[in-house]
Amino acid sequence: MTRLHPPTLKEVCTQALSLPCSPALLPRLIAALQREEATASEIEAIIRLDSALAAATLRLANSAALGGGREVDSLEGAILRLGQREIFRLAALALVNRWESSHGAALRWEPGDFCRHALCTALAAEALAEQTGRVDPQQAYAAGLVTDIGKLALAHACASFYPGIRAFCEQTRCTWEQAEKSVLGYHHAEVGAALLRAWHFPEVFALCADHRVHPATAPAAAQPLLAHVHAATYIATAMGPGANDDSFCTAVPGAFLRDAGFTLELLELTMAQVLPLAHARLGDRLTHGAVAF
Repeated sequence: MTRLHPPTLKEVCTQALSLPCSPALLPRLIAALQREEATASEIEAIIRLDSALAAATLRLANSAALGGGREVDSLEGAILRLGQREIFRLAALALVNRWESSHGAALRWEPGDFCRHALCTALAAEALAEQTGRVDPQQAYAAGLVTDIGKLALAHACASFYPGIRAFCEQTRCTWEQAEKSVLGYHHAEVGAALLRAWHFPEVFALCADHRVHPATAPAAAQPLLAHVHAATYIATAMGPGANDDSFCTAVPGAFLRDAGFTLELLELTMAQVLPLAHARLGDRLTHGAVAF
């Protein structure tokens, strides 16, 4: 039976926060790895809190593509083999991907689509940050990875309303966010901001979500990261993996990106750099199939 009225934004967040598979450990990894003196033992202590993540970390360290050589049988050994930056990128993707496993049908995503698109966005944000020097690349990677996390919460709590959202978008030719706002009373970026705060992500991540639809209104301190995320989202959508109708119905803030120095030439150059990186990470799963760690 279809619910006549959509859940409130608070109800959507409450449902999402009750799910066991959430990226709630990610802010702790971010905080630890931002400290130059953080040790492998400290990173291990965080990863060990999640048994599935710990097992995935060992598998990744011992894979032929990433590890090679003598097998490692401890988390600390896996972290030392992969390096702290790589362990963060892989653990972050594994956490976000696992939360996707019970979501997505309402958005017409194939299994793994959210993870594919999130990875391409994260890699693009990281590559752009390395080129501009205006944002920490690791922060940009994490922000790109979770920028659309509100979509998963809506897919879980508001599945029956997606035909109406899609129809409104097609009939009025508005953006996806405008269609969500008209049907539900809020859009996925607002949900994402609330969740990021509840999970204790750095405040700049939540500010990027707060101002995603109107980036020029963001506080000056958040605009550099927000510009990188918007540019990265454009690159990931243009690349194609995991992109769907909700991705292609999102407005590109051209003037905001131009003012931030993101020319079409820079975006095209970055896209050429990101595609092989994404393929190296996922292989054939970049185009089809569930993503497992």
